[in-house]
Amino acid sequence: MLQLIIILKAIVEIALFALIGQGILYVLAGQARQHNPFYVLLQIITSPATKLIRLLMPRVIIDRHISVLTFFLLLWVEILLIYLKVQIVRDL
Repeated sequence: MLQLIIILKAIVEIALFALIGQGILYVLAGQARQHNPFYVLLQIITSPATKLIRLLMPRVIIDRHISVLTFFLLLWVEILLIYLKVQIVRDL
């Protein structure tokens, strides 16, 4: 069980850091970000998470907000995984 939590935590951390990088490039590159190869790479990395959140959220939420919502939901998942990891390690 501990190994599963560690793997899930690593996947969530990769997605979180990719979303942070995407946000930084969103601010720095402006409209030219779509032509930035690093931004496109970060979009590819985060696309499974953002597509899942888009699927789960109602259509009232506009697409521009999905990345921010994905970041905060993944942050909560990360906190939950840290809690579970601590509980498992403490019980060993």
